[in-house]
Amino acid sequence: MTNKNQFSKYAKEYKNHNIIQQIVAKSLIRELETKSKRILELGCGSGQVFKYINWNIDFYKAIDSSYEMCKLHPKADNIQVKCFDFDTEEFINEIKNDKYDIVLSSSALQWSKDLKKIIKVLSTITNEINAVLFTSNTFKTIHEITNTKSPILDENTIKEAFSSYFECEFETILYKLEFDSKKELFTYIKKSGVSPNASLPYQNAKKLYKEYTLNYLEFEVIFVKTISKL
Repeated sequence: MTNKNQFSKYAKEYKNHNIIQQIVAKSLIRELETKSKRILELGCGSGQVFKYINWNIDFYKAIDSSYEMCKLHPKADNIQVKCFDFDTEEFINEIKNDKYDIVLSSSALQWSKDLKKIIKVLSTITNEINAVLFTSNTFKTIHEITNTKSPILDENTIKEAFSSYFECEFETILYKLEFDSKKELFTYIKKSGVSPNASLPYQNAKKLYKEYTLNYLEFEVIFVKTISKL
């Protein structure tokens, strides 16, 4: 199952299984120093970042690869919601002539196949990016037990991509989300939108269920704030 389908399948109930995403989205907006008027958001989902924008804006372009998520995002005359995979040329062509006060992204860019390319393009349309990305240390214990590699970017790759075009401030935070039962924990993995493997082979899944003894899941995120262009 692709990441896009994983998000889309549970779109209507996603808000019940994205606790960490909500926490980091709120933190992302709370830390903004200016109330920007023209905003581009990458990986907008159903609007979990937008709902924390409590000031008047002139224009807001929201991008997400999931059509189901885009349908759920708030709409208005000054809000443009479009369905694009941000790794594609179609996305680059969509934004290349735009100008924004700031680009926001929460819990999305870690899926990029070429993050450095995206940051390069963004550097031509804005002077400021504020983003938060999950790192490959999310579900670290699960990957160790199943001997699998995280599908999302590691911390160093993320830092290198942003630092190639901007002077940045970085802050990495480990969240631990506790559960009352193993069943609840594994249900959350499946529906959270940051699943390490949507469908592990049966033996691996059985091994994981048996050997995962923690009562919490690990989520590592990195907050990125650009200071100036290089």
